[in-house]
Amino acid sequence: MKYVFLYFIIVNYIAFSMFHLDKKRATKGKARISEKSLLTICGFGGSFGAWLAMKNFNHKTRKNSFKIPFYIIVVTQAVILFFVFRR
Repeated sequence: MKYVFLYFIIVNYIAFSMFHLDKKRATKGKARISEKSLLTICGFGGSFGAWLAMKNFNHKTRKNSFKIPFYIIVVTQAVILFFVFRR
């Protein structure tokens, strides 16, 4: 169980960092991280870190083409967690 917790700490840190880097690149007009890559890290469990970055850096908060798949991932993960930890 501690490895699962460690995994989620690491993947959320990576997600937060990727969103932060993408925001920096966006403001400087440099090459961006693709939305597919950002959503993929969310799908692997980095949704919380991504959500924190979205709120802290006001990044990807207005773009519905990103928000809809993001929140679908979040709800799917919440349902999975509910059924896994339900006793």
